[in-house]
Amino acid sequence: MSLRLSRTRLSKSSGVVLVAGENLKEQLVRHVLPVVQMPAQYLGGELNMVRKDHRSVRGRLCLAFPDLYTIGMSHHGLQVLYSLMNAREDWVCERAFAPWMDMEQALRAQGLPLYSLESFTPLRAFDVLGFSLQYELCAPNILTMLDLAGIPLRSRDRTVSDPLVIAGGPCAQNPEPLAAFIDVFVTGDGEPSLPRLCDLWLELKGAAGAAGQGRGGCAARGELLLEVARQLPFCYVPRFYEPQYRDGRFVALDRLHPAVPATIEPAILRDLEATPLPTRPLVPYVECVHDRIAIEIMRGCPWQCRFCQSSVIKRPLRFRSIDTIVSAALETYRQTGFNEISLLSLSSSDYPQFDQLVRRLKEVFAPLRVSIAVPSLRVNDQLRTVAELIGNERRSSLTLAPEVARDDMRAQIRKRIRNDDLYAGCRTAFRHGYERVKLYFMCGLPGERPCDLDGIVEMAETIARIGREERGRYAQVTASVSNFVPKAHTPFQWNGMQTRDYFRWAHDYLWRRRSLACVQIKRHHIETSLLEGALGRGDRRVGDAIELAWRRGARMDSWSEQFQPERWWQALADAGLDLQVILHQPFAPDATLPWDHVNVKCGRTFLEKEQLRSVAQRNRMQESATDE
Repeated sequence: MSLRLSRTRLSKSSGVVLVAGENLKEQLVRHVLPVVQMPAQYLGGELNMVRKDHRSVRGRLCLAFPDLYTIGMSHHGLQVLYSLMNAREDWVCERAFAPWMDMEQALRAQGLPLYSLESFTPLRAFDVLGFSLQYELCAPNILTMLDLAGIPLRSRDRTVSDPLVIAGGPCAQNPEPLAAFIDVFVTGDGEPSLPRLCDLWLELKGAAGAAGQGRGGCAARGELLLEVARQLPFCYVPRFYEPQYRDGRFVALDRLHPAVPATIEPAILRDLEATPLPTRPLVPYVECVHDRIAIEIMRGCPWQCRFCQSSVIKRPLRFRSIDTIVSAALETYRQTGFNEISLLSLSSSDYPQFDQLVRRLKEVFAPLRVSIAVPSLRVNDQLRTVAELIGNERRSSLTLAPEVARDDMRAQIRKRIRNDDLYAGCRTAFRHGYERVKLYFMCGLPGERPCDLDGIVEMAETIARIGREERGRYAQVTASVSNFVPKAHTPFQWNGMQTRDYFRWAHDYLWRRRSLACVQIKRHHIETSLLEGALGRGDRRVGDAIELAWRRGARMDSWSEQFQPERWWQALADAGLDLQVILHQPFAPDATLPWDHVNVKCGRTFLEKEQLRSVAQRNRMQESATDE
């Protein structure tokens, strides 16, 4: 099939000339790709890539991932939606990723647009452009991709001829910081919502016809978006809502039209078993973060840790059968040749038939020399058998997330695990050839005490000594300590975040407590965590700061070598925002929160009750410390 879609100059915006297809590819190969790092990430053509003739389909969707190719290609959700939409004969689904700075500069120097990897079609030529919001610090990359595509940055400036710019993912749970740039936020599961939204937009756009063009295009687009908000309860269209402020704080979100809903209800995929897994995933040419078969075995989590947003927004709990999982894994192996299978879920070892599942997979894949990885193991009594079940063909590291190390703090955050189970699981792992353990902790949780930090080091060193008991030498243990950020739609959403000075003290305290050289304490970057909190807990005014930071050079801020925190703090200040209010002051229990209009399955009442229980447990912790 020919890629020569068009040699026509489609339009011009931001100095970008929109050429398409083979003509664009020729210019890229000649003028751009020779001067950038890792050009293979900008060429497409991967194994299992879907290429369709755009003239033979009704709608065109581009999945836009606002981070590097090596990150986006490792994201399972992208593979799921890519497979889902391309399974339809009337739609084509293609991909685009945020370019590194050298690629951005080269495209701008040549006046060339950002394009899809499948057909080298400029992003502006698609009907729908869908962003995946996985991490707050990727926000400026969205503006980079829009600008390079020649699409107006702000929703209000677009006409019907521009793509519908949509977004979903974890960061869409508080959509307000990006509300100015996104036409429609999609909440809940993507499988039932994305096809409905794409079909409706195409229908509305077709009905608008010539009325949506020219000077009246912006107004006409608004009318179409009103229909989207009216017909699809899982879609949030920010332009029909106006925030209210009092004394510098968000107090309410007013509806500007009676037809739009007061709250947005998430789309829910009821039957996970009946939803096909992507068995022909894209196989990248370059090394990515995760090069392996990814199989989602269940969605949701049976536990409700108070700090965890995912366990709230991914309700209800749903499972796939063992037969479906094994069959999908085998077909994916045949289509890719990957030598590792990763069982994906929030807590894989809580799969009801976990032992049977792993044994079936080993029966099928051990003769093929394909290993089994379980990246999200829960610390419970089952951990004692996991290492034996999985084996150690190519794995020497066990990864666990105890989060905290003391029982009373675990009760406060509702993390139901026991140290005895963790130590027993590690002991079994060492007996079966594991040599290293990686532990994930948090610091800065509500009610944290010095003894909680002591416990992190003590747990890591205890595991190292268990390794010596079982293998004759200390185990290598890495304790990775993140800085707690209160997330929207969690019982801790009302809490303020700890200050920069506190995190500096905690990090130094942890480092000084370490006594074994085989134990590493890795502490997350404080400024990054603070910005994550500012972007994740902010209201619509944060969007102005995002644009300011982007215009001043913010790019790829999730990469440490690119992150310049001073640029962000100045942008937030210039936008009139008080970090003390956004980050560190708790919300009042009865306050209207910037994200309250985005509903979740459990509802605010449940979160309020869990917050009150947490406060009661925290008070008991303090009383106990006083008695001691």
